[in-house]
Amino acid sequence: MAKLYFHYSTMNAGKSTILLQAAHNYRERGMGSLLMTAAIDDRAGTGRIESRIGIGEPAATFDATTQMFDFVKAAVDAGGIHCIFVDEAQFLSQEQVWDLARVVDDLGLPVMCYGLRVDFRGALFPGSAALLALADELREVRTICHCGKKATMVVRRDAGGRVTVAGAQVQIGGNETYESLCRRHWRAAVGQ
Repeated sequence: MAKLYFHYSTMNAGKSTILLQAAHNYRERGMGSLLMTAAIDDRAGTGRIESRIGIGEPAATFDATTQMFDFVKAAVDAGGIHCIFVDEAQFLSQEQVWDLARVVDDLGLPVMCYGLRVDFRGALFPGSAALLALADELREVRTICHCGKKATMVVRRDAGGRVTVAGAQVQIGGNETYESLCRRHWRAAVGQ
């Protein structure tokens, strides 16, 4: 039975690695998959899902204007698609998450979404909020804080390495910009 899945975590937990492994498993069994990622995240190049451990694959991109149901349906109609994988799912809109739920309900295909749960301020991303509300199955991908506890939050650092608590919700970056922390150390870092 097809389901809408949301695999969530903080930065550097291995979400993209898990996505790429799952897509590989489908291919090994002769089943095709559609990989998608946010156009805004071009750290590995536009239209590429890449893990920090060095594996990657090309992917279709979505942005705020992408009609997800129509895009997926066209790919399915072209043939050979058995599963949809969406990386950087925090950048989806609520409407796009509803579209992905329609893919599950109306097309009978599993949709596996991978993304951040909260931003550097501790607020939910719109796509993550919608996925937490609509997903049939939630799976936390765990990583750890420098103290060894589970990391559930992330801080953003400026060019000088100082923690910042202001700015746009979206700023693309990697380990040079973000650090995953447990809630206690996040609170200390942001001055709460």
